[in-house]
Amino acid sequence: MRSKLGRAALVAMAMLLWSSAVPSWGTEEDEATLRYLKEVLWPKAYAQQDVALLDSILAEEFRMIDAEGSWSTKNDELEYIRANQPGYDSLVYAIKRLDIFENGTAIVAGEGTIEGEGKSGPYVMTYQSTNVLIKRDGAWKAIASHVSGVKRRAK
Repeated sequence: MRSKLGRAALVAMAMLLWSSAVPSWGTEEDEATLRYLKEVLWPKAYAQQDVALLDSILAEEFRMIDAEGSWSTKNDELEYIRANQPGYDSLVYAIKRLDIFENGTAIVAGEGTIEGEGKSGPYVMTYQSTNVLIKRDGAWKAIASHVSGVKRRAK
């Protein structure tokens, strides 16, 4: 019995040492970059109608599914922000999941909160979104987004 416990302890220790020697897939710099991209740059692109900024965030093969189930491409999104001035005062995005995988992809998911004033007065709108990004040539690019759970209430 004692030798089985001793072997189990050795195996557990070896696994612990091996797992600490294996590098994590995403660096702290990658995580900080992804946070800044999703929490600052992406909302800024829409708020300021910055087509060039959004163009730098989205990969050529980017596709989005909105809350109604409609699909759009990168070009559709660039045209949308070019043609539509934002009708809100603020957009804040809170990340609830950020995972970086060994194949150079990342998932960033969370909740957006939009505040503004419409025809019926001040409002707050929340939505959930999931974004898939890929690291190419040292830069993170969004390849997919999905939006759901849109809720709007009077403020």
